[in-house]
Amino acid sequence: MPLHLIKLCVGCDTLEELAAWRVAHRRDACVVRTRQTPRRADELLNGGSLYWVMKGAVRCRQTILDVNTLGAGKEARCEITLAPAVLATSPAPRRPFQGWRYFDPREAPFDLDPWAAGELPSGVAEELRELGAW
Repeated sequence: MPLHLIKLCVGCDTLEELAAWRVAHRRDACVVRTRQTPRRADELLNGGSLYWVMKGAVRCRQTILDVNTLGAGKEARCEITLAPAVLATSPAPRRPFQGWRYFDPREAPFDLDPWAAGELPSGVAEELRELGAW
């Protein structure tokens, strides 16, 4: 079973903003830089994803392609390379935290079918899901 990571997406409140940021900064491959290298990187590379928390809820995920440590000692940093595709997930509430955390696959929200939402605005679709009506 793959292991996942979860991280706050600071500065982006929606999937559309994340996509626009990547276009504005000409980022085809998404690289997330962190201070700490995950010790369980092998498990992450076995089909794991990075789940993004936006506005207090898990909103989307990206598949983890590579985990690299740059430098050594106190100057060491980690680069996590993600697949370009951003997959919307069912919103799942999450409290704020710092850095990244391992995310148990049993807690991970399911992916949303891109055709299921139709033409509903994301806010309306989210409210319907929270109410259990959709």
